[in-house]
Amino acid sequence: MEPQAGDRPPRLAPPAGPRRILGLGRILGLALAALLLLCPGSVAAAMAADGTGLPTRYCCDGDLLVATIDNGAVDAPGVPNTVAGTVPGAFVVIHWRGLQLQLPRTNNAGPPSFTDGRWWWSLEDPERPDLRLRRGDQVRYPCEAIAAGSSA
Repeated sequence: MEPQAGDRPPRLAPPAGPRRILGLGRILGLALAALLLLCPGSVAAAMAADGTGLPTRYCCDGDLLVATIDNGAVDAPGVPNTVAGTVPGAFVVIHWRGLQLQLPRTNNAGPPSFTDGRWWWSLEDPERPDLRLRRGDQVRYPCEAIAAGSSA
């Protein structure tokens, strides 16, 4: 049957995509926020189950340094190159003196260490981690862990 001059085109249903997806995202976001408010301790425990994800505070060269180790997106948790709960692809985020550094884990043997070629962060002694800056020679910044619950 041929369309006539006065015929209207068939009405198409509105796309189900963006609006419905945004609505679902809002609902999931609210549900996650409610979960975090209702049981923050269990969420923190889940994040720290492998020793990563929670920030650790240090005093480095007289200033507060906050370091957070993250394993990143790891497909295979049984990676044979796991060192102290970190895997290749892990990184540390350091906030110190207005700097925000994200240093990838090295493949060095021994305790976890992280570097971008300029900054070096090593946890050989977790109570006194090693922070260095390469400027021609290496500049070492003395660090000490701050006890949890301390207001320093």
